[in-house]
Amino acid sequence: MSAQSNAPIIIKRVKKVVGGGHHGGAWKVAYADFVTAMMAFFMLMWLLNATTEKQRKGLADYFSPTIPVMRTSGGGDGAFGGDSVFTDETLAHTGYGGVPSPVTDTNAETPSAEGKAEQRALEDLKEVLTGNSGESMVSDLALRHIVTELTDEGLVIELFDLDGEPLFVAEGTEPTVVMADLVAMLAKVLGLVRNGIAVEGHVAAQPVVMAENTSWELSGNRAGKVRELLEGGTVPVERIRRVTGHADRKPAARNPMAVRNNRIEIILLRGKR
Repeated sequence: MSAQSNAPIIIKRVKKVVGGGHHGGAWKVAYADFVTAMMAFFMLMWLLNATTEKQRKGLADYFSPTIPVMRTSGGGDGAFGGDSVFTDETLAHTGYGGVPSPVTDTNAETPSAEGKAEQRALEDLKEVLTGNSGESMVSDLALRHIVTELTDEGLVIELFDLDGEPLFVAEGTEPTVVMADLVAMLAKVLGLVRNGIAVEGHVAAQPVVMAENTSWELSGNRAGKVRELLEGGTVPVERIRRVTGHADRKPAARNPMAVRNNRIEIILLRGKR
């Protein structure tokens, strides 16, 4: 036997690499996700531009837990004891933001037939103004300036400025064409009910560098101008219960100088007010 018979056997494997093969499709998935995200973004931008503030608020309320619950109750087993983190904000807009309320107070007075009829009338009027019933007395352009809200005091009809679309000329009390049309339309709508009317003026905060702050006079004079327009539009004088200027004390927007704070509130008061 030769000496080489015990030598180890070495097997050499050669790996052949063939070019031009399939490199995978992961990039296609990433690209598809990117295109989907961009399409969703542009749809969101389009919806924000095509809807009114009232419609956006309705969508937000739809996805928010707004079921009235008793704040003093510990019946829930969640972190907030049965309450929602949105309760204090959402219930304040429905007229049941405080305790006691018809929902939580067993001793609350049951609404009379007259009160129920008045509530239905105010709700119907709100539907007419917003167009939720399918028919609106307000044009789409004018509807962008209107927000309605039912409160304990009554139906609040809020007319407000938009960027580049003020309701009053400059910093004065002369109404723009849009404002004149809005008030003329409201004068007709308010004739559908007999409730008393309150007119309240609000303005945005003025710069502190101004020598004289005219917020009080401006808000009061604008409210007075709207009263004159309503009375000139067939609203009986005796229905006007009060005209108030609030200056910049009750801003609607977080920024006190935002144009959104320039607004007029026309309130259809409930029967006992």
